[in-house]
Amino acid sequence: MSKRKDGQARGKYTLELKLEAVPVTPKILGLPVQTLGNWVRLSGKGQLKGAGDKPVSPEQMELDRLRAELSRVKMERDILKKATAYFAREAL
Repeated sequence: MSKRKDGQARGKYTLELKLEAVPVTPKILGLPVQTLGNWVRLSGKGQLKGAGDKPVSPEQMELDRLRAELSRVKMERDILKKATAYFAREAL
C-alpha cells in the first residue's frame, strides 16, 4: 500500500463508496453538492473563508466536523431503530 506525504497509508475506496459519499455527504450537512465541491477546491488552495469573509478557525472546523458526525450518527441510529422494530415484529 502506498504512503501519503504524512506517512500514513493511502486508503483504497470502492467505486460504490465514492458514488454514495458524493450525494450523501452534502445531504447530511444540508448543502448543495456544488457548494461542498467549491469548499473542497478552495480549501486545497488555502483560500477557504467563513461567513463574513473571516478565515475559518480550527475550532470552527472541528465544530462543523462534530455537527456532521452527530447528524450521521443520528441517521444511523434512526435506521437501526427501524431495523430493530422490523426484526422484532418478524420474530413474533
